[in-house]
Amino acid sequence: MADLKFQRNFGIAAHIDAGKTTTTERILRYTGMIHKIGEVHDGAATTDWMEQEKERGITITSAAVSCQWNFPTDKGKATKDTKPYSFNIIDTPGHVDFTVEVERSMRVLDGLIALFSAVDGVEPQSETVWRQANRYNVPRIGFVNKMDRAGADFLNVVKQVREMLGSKAVPLQLPIGAEDNFKGVVDLIKMKGIIWHMETEGMTFDEIDVPADMLEEANEWRAQLVEAVAEYDDNLMEKFFDNPDTISEDEIHNAIRKATIDLSIVPMMCGSSFKNKGVQTALDAVCRYLPSPVDVEAIKGTDPDTGEEMVRKPDAKEPFAALAFKIMTDPFVGRLAFFRCYSGHLDAGSYVLNVRSGKKERISRIMKMFANKQNPVDFIEAGDIGAAVGFKEIKTGDTLCDENHPIVLENMFIPEPVISVAVEPKTQADVDKMGMAIAKLVEEDPTLRVKTDEETGQTILSGMGELHLEIIVDRMRREFKVEVNQGAPQVAYKEAFTKGIEHRETLKKQTGGRGKFADIVFEMGPVDPEWKAENPDKSFQFVNNIVGGSIPREFITPIQKGFEQAMTTGVLASYPVDNMKIRIFDGSFHAVDSDAMSFELCAKQGFREAGRKAKPVLLEPIMKVEVITPAQYMGDVTGDLNRRRGMLEGMDNRAGAEVIKAKVPLSEMFGYVTQLRSLSSGRASSTMEFSHYAPAPTNIAEEVIAKVKGKVNA
Repeated sequence: MADLKFQRNFGIAAHIDAGKTTTTERILRYTGMIHKIGEVHDGAATTDWMEQEKERGITITSAAVSCQWNFPTDKGKATKDTKPYSFNIIDTPGHVDFTVEVERSMRVLDGLIALFSAVDGVEPQSETVWRQANRYNVPRIGFVNKMDRAGADFLNVVKQVREMLGSKAVPLQLPIGAEDNFKGVVDLIKMKGIIWHMETEGMTFDEIDVPADMLEEANEWRAQLVEAVAEYDDNLMEKFFDNPDTISEDEIHNAIRKATIDLSIVPMMCGSSFKNKGVQTALDAVCRYLPSPVDVEAIKGTDPDTGEEMVRKPDAKEPFAALAFKIMTDPFVGRLAFFRCYSGHLDAGSYVLNVRSGKKERISRIMKMFANKQNPVDFIEAGDIGAAVGFKEIKTGDTLCDENHPIVLENMFIPEPVISVAVEPKTQADVDKMGMAIAKLVEEDPTLRVKTDEETGQTILSGMGELHLEIIVDRMRREFKVEVNQGAPQVAYKEAFTKGIEHRETLKKQTGGRGKFADIVFEMGPVDPEWKAENPDKSFQFVNNIVGGSIPREFITPIQKGFEQAMTTGVLASYPVDNMKIRIFDGSFHAVDSDAMSFELCAKQGFREAGRKAKPVLLEPIMKVEVITPAQYMGDVTGDLNRRRGMLEGMDNRAGAEVIKAKVPLSEMFGYVTQLRSLSSGRASSTMEFSHYAPAPTNIAEEVIAKVKGKVNA
């Protein structure tokens, strides 16, 4: 069994264009997995293997790679104490449209390198990534990239991480020079300077004394570093107050490790991946400070039969338990299920239990992934990440476990889609192919939803953004050879109730023989704010206040199911209802005529009747928009955002450009990128991500409802 102390499962996540894929490419070069560095802008990066990724120079799907790093080294060379550390690395996309790729990676990783651009600092998607890492308690290291670019400012980014992300960012290094003069870094723990050799692609480096003009600043930041981690080691605390010079490097490393794993601090480092500077020191920090599978708490799960909590330790002797976090279709080996093994040992060719379906699955082969290439292995053990081949039905989020020791692991949060597009096959031959293509794409991507519009017969695809749906349609054409006609993008509206009302609904049907009878008295309205605060990912609050058995217990679940199903089509314009509370407190039943179906139908009927009185409103998705523009276009850009019903939230200056932050309804943002280019002669750029749902103004709501009703009547 491999020693799990030397295993690291970590991801690289950041805002668009912070340099994630470039950094991953350098890691593969330094670990000896590739011998020539491929650049993103040339479409030659290892982890950007999809055609669309090569063409656009963006990451669309998260790619897993495995490699080994020899640590510690001395000036880049191995020593007698050098140990090979095994890495499983996931390179994630930066675009918010592919946020589920980051979400599911966070769910199975033990650590994270969060990249920031030294020029742009903390950007909107950096905040999203940070929230995702907080959701799954992932310890992280900050790496400030692009230190060679004009306007680079390491300490300003550290300040932003503290203020905007609310994390205790602690620099471990200070840059020697910046922009064109960026030569190396000062290591605040060793109190030495590091200068990389460019002729060896940064593989080797020289250690120098701290430059005289930086000594005072370096001492000041070192004192702050020691103070930040001193509480994690009593010995260190004493030395800090008595004689800080006696503190050893190992003591500081150990304290930083404890504080990082505890999520109390975020160690900050800097470099320039493109110029091969600083990536190796970041890898050393991964070995030193990020947790191994043994350092993370044992994974918690529940017993599928009793619902009791169970734990699985990261040990090969424990019963097998794994979480499938991604499904991928490969043209050569078929469907692959990426999974993180939390405990136990699995041999290729053996059976596992899929707890969701309750069926046994044979895992005929196990692969270690290297982007889109597979390396077969005989077995996989606790703490590792692999891909399974040969299964029948495994979906994202399924728990795979030992059939004699079932356990259900916590699933991951899947965000709701905000935009839809209608597609229809061009020819009769494309009809069947389209059905198969969509089924495979939905299996791979949990944020892609599909439904059929009953009025028009069209297939409606819903996703996270225009780019997301554009890529999906492009993949249908290329990978599945399906030609489709595509409608204009549509906004995914929702409905909500604004007023609480009480209602009695009775269902009576007598058709000879046994009839149907159900009677429920309920209160319907918006959810309680306290409940929402505790359950931010849920939108249906159900309270059972039935006392005295006026409705038998076995009919409560059908009532809940009826209301839940009815929520999918609201009363205003058939959009899903968001944040609804139902409290049932009275009712009656018939000894012969009442059954589960009667109460379910009664709940659906009650929803439609009561919904009209509960003052329903139409909700529209509001996007968080950030525009970076030269100062001379400021007035035009803000004027255009105001015309789009945008609420300006603040303006800032970043590296000589103006930054405008605003919240704008999604319905007004179609084609915005093109408009922004023409307003600014192509010099402004924007990013957009989903923020929240808000009630649409009356005139907009009436238009949307009229359009939906007109379509139905037509």
